[in-house]
Amino acid sequence: MSIISFGRKFPVFLFFSATAFGQSVSGKVVDELSGKPVPGVVVLISGTTTRGLSDAEGVFHISEALPQGEAVITLSKNAYFEKHFPVRFASEAIDLGLIFLKPDLPEMQQQNNIISLEDHELDEEDGSFANVAGLLQASKDVFLNAAAFDFSSTFFRPRGYDSEWSKVLINGVEMNKFFNGRPLWSNWGGLNDVQRNQVFTMGTTPSEVSFGGPAGTTNIIMRASQYPHGGKFSYAVANRSYTGKAMGSYHSGLLPSGWAYSVSVARRFAEESFIEGTLYDANSFFASVERKFSDSHSLNFTGFYAPNRRGKNSPNTQEIYELRGNSYNSYWGFQEGEIRNSRVREVEEPVLMLNHYWRISEKLKLNTNLAYQFGKTGNSRIDYGGSRIFTDNNGETIFIGGGSNPDPAYYQKLPSYFLRFEDNPDYQSAYLAEQDFIRDGQLDWENLYLANQTSEAAGGNAIYALYEDRTDDQQISGNTIFRYHWNSRVSLNGAVHLRHLKSENFASVLDLFGAPYFLDVDAFSTGSSAQNDLRQPNRLVAENDIFKYHYELFATNGGGFLQAEFSSKRLDGYIAGEASGTSYQRNGLFQNGNFPENSLGESKELTFGNYGIKSGFTYKINGRHLLNFNAAHLTKPPSLRNSFSNTRQNNDVVRNLNNEQVLTVDAGYVIRTPFARGRITGFYGIFEDVTEISFYYADGLSGAGREATTAFVQEVLTGIDKRHMGVEFGLEVPITSTLNFKSAGSLGEYIYSSNPRLYLTSDDFTEVREMGLANIIDYRLPGGPQQAAQIGFEYRDPAYWWISATANFFSKAFVDIAPLTRTRNFYTDRDGFPLLAYDEATAAKLLQQEEFDSYMLVNMVGGKSWRLKNRFVGVFASLNNVLNSEYKTGGYEQSRNVNYTLLKTDFEREKTLFAPKYWFGPGTTYYAHIYYRF
Repeated sequence: MSIISFGRKFPVFLFFSATAFGQSVSGKVVDELSGKPVPGVVVLISGTTTRGLSDAEGVFHISEALPQGEAVITLSKNAYFEKHFPVRFASEAIDLGLIFLKPDLPEMQQQNNIISLEDHELDEEDGSFANVAGLLQASKDVFLNAAAFDFSSTFFRPRGYDSEWSKVLINGVEMNKFFNGRPLWSNWGGLNDVQRNQVFTMGTTPSEVSFGGPAGTTNIIMRASQYPHGGKFSYAVANRSYTGKAMGSYHSGLLPSGWAYSVSVARRFAEESFIEGTLYDANSFFASVERKFSDSHSLNFTGFYAPNRRGKNSPNTQEIYELRGNSYNSYWGFQEGEIRNSRVREVEEPVLMLNHYWRISEKLKLNTNLAYQFGKTGNSRIDYGGSRIFTDNNGETIFIGGGSNPDPAYYQKLPSYFLRFEDNPDYQSAYLAEQDFIRDGQLDWENLYLANQTSEAAGGNAIYALYEDRTDDQQISGNTIFRYHWNSRVSLNGAVHLRHLKSENFASVLDLFGAPYFLDVDAFSTGSSAQNDLRQPNRLVAENDIFKYHYELFATNGGGFLQAEFSSKRLDGYIAGEASGTSYQRNGLFQNGNFPENSLGESKELTFGNYGIKSGFTYKINGRHLLNFNAAHLTKPPSLRNSFSNTRQNNDVVRNLNNEQVLTVDAGYVIRTPFARGRITGFYGIFEDVTEISFYYADGLSGAGREATTAFVQEVLTGIDKRHMGVEFGLEVPITSTLNFKSAGSLGEYIYSSNPRLYLTSDDFTEVREMGLANIIDYRLPGGPQQAAQIGFEYRDPAYWWISATANFFSKAFVDIAPLTRTRNFYTDRDGFPLLAYDEATAAKLLQQEEFDSYMLVNMVGGKSWRLKNRFVGVFASLNNVLNSEYKTGGYEQSRNVNYTLLKTDFEREKTLFAPKYWFGPGTTYYAHIYYRF
């Protein structure tokens, strides 16, 4: 047999003389450099649904009934080049002997490093982008490689799909959260070495462990016997999310006793990174132990714990950006010479799981899993509503107090505030405010202590308090997954699962800035309405006490899926279906003064029944040209977050709450020749009956009568429809045996395709305010650029060093609109009648959605590996945004001015008070990594 590799992944077969005959195939896979066994190699036989997996010794053995005739055996594993063997099956066994897999150094180094570098990993506000992390293991696809490594810093989302439409599993156990449907990657962040074994399926293509979702399915295999024997130490420096990272891991491999174990620890840290005041403090611990009792039974335990703390960064208006640049963050200030951030995200949620693997027969495999996740998440912020108790002449209790907003970027502290009156601008105050903001512009911690001391001396309570919004979760998950090989052409797989969550939610006092107590009331209300808990009126709380709100959420989900796959010489296909049921319930532990009859105790139970069906095929024109098609229709319950309109204060359920309806279709062409490899895919997705809830201050509410026109509201949108359509492509062409040209891109259009209903609730007014339809149809969806393109070159030297450079172009990114300004509220007065001065042409300009400027990012990355006997030393480095381009990654319209008169007045000013707020991309950033592997 003789095989010559040409290009990156696809060898050219000159001839194959060993026409062995048999109904079984076996072999042993080892690393070409180290000579160590490679476990977890996927073995596929063309024209069949048969697949195998190499064990801890790198050995695989497939003895199922195989078809007569010619076939190609393909061996593949992340971070290795694929290998192909043409064979002819007849009557005798085929032994491929010792098979050497060549490491793909660029893929291996990128997967091990960049996966923990991206900012969105610990940022729950941008959790909708987290599915990009799963693409890191799919980099054999040219487009997905670009999306993972070059597009992700712009918060680009493949096909525009939110991460709640992806599925992430670890050892077959789903990790998506009930609360928002998204995976929280920071729960296992930093554990790069033990995340290398991943199986990713794009879109709705078949997965062995889950029905999946439109944004794909990722199964991370953290099984002790699936790691090759050896260890690794590494250290990295960077200037983006963190400034340093240290990591160590060791894997025993499968020992003669039948045991295997694996451990890994890591630390990532920064006092301050590219964005000012953004601390990063993350530790990660992993352990896995497996006992192989026989060839049929194996029991694995896996546990991981990745506590992390991260300082958040503020969105800023254009005015702030022009004064302080793209690294400014208003959430921090110096306290006794040390950086202190007021908005810290903290996550501590360990996961423990047991996995049983049972090979019942040559045809049937069963995998049963049990997992328990528990712990807390917290988000801190400053409360400046501290107050004192008074009684008015009518004997009614009122609360007076509260401090000024301590945010240094609060609109009343900026130059624009002093220039707001065109006929009487205060230039002196504006200049002083500008200079003060440029010179300092940070949070004044000492002033908070002074204000509390002054209040206490006057007989009052704390005016300011630092607290955290806290969630303590306990979740148990169990499932059983099977795979049955009916014959060489047909296989079945499926699963049944059950998950249950108990979530306790409350606010907890962290720091009273020198004061002993804080009054637990709503300072903006009077009488009993001000009480956060009527059963504990006028309660004084100290540090670590629960206050403001306290409630529990319960969620249960159960169901299963069944999938059939078939294969022939020309056609591979599948069909799958799923069914599930979900229930939600709230239990209030405080009796809120604004909602005394509807806050304490259990809400009604919400139940949802759901289904899904999908199918697809790949038509093989020949081995190098393929056509594929996938289609899916499914329903999904609304997330727990979007089922109750105001969980912190009452049991109200969202009106007209329905299952979300999804239809997705994609079709593509794949080429994989020695001279080019890539694909082009067209996609179309419809998401209907989506519900979204937002919280903000609104000024200019119409139809209010005598009630408040300014209020903190809960905005509920129901019946949202979204449409995603476009084309994505990737192409890699070898120019020489060491130099490749690559190009990738996506041209998408993601829009709102309906006018949803909008209503408001608030504790500032008594009735639900129906605002009718929000006229947002054809507005663009927010969330990163909708069009992206890349061209680049990659050089791979035979001496195991490589370098790559890419130019990446982005356009069609849009600000997140404020739906309330697109309702009748915008053109009606307080009394509900139309505004007399309303001008439709002016209104159209005010409501035009902002499109961000297009931009280009140039990135460079490279690495080198050295072999020292049986050990290896390697380096990896990347330089992002080499040209230091300035760009916006996202933003939103402020919902402060929600009627025509107020918004027009504001935007006619020289400097707008409530302009949109943006997140800005970082400038030039670097990452450098060195490792020692033994």
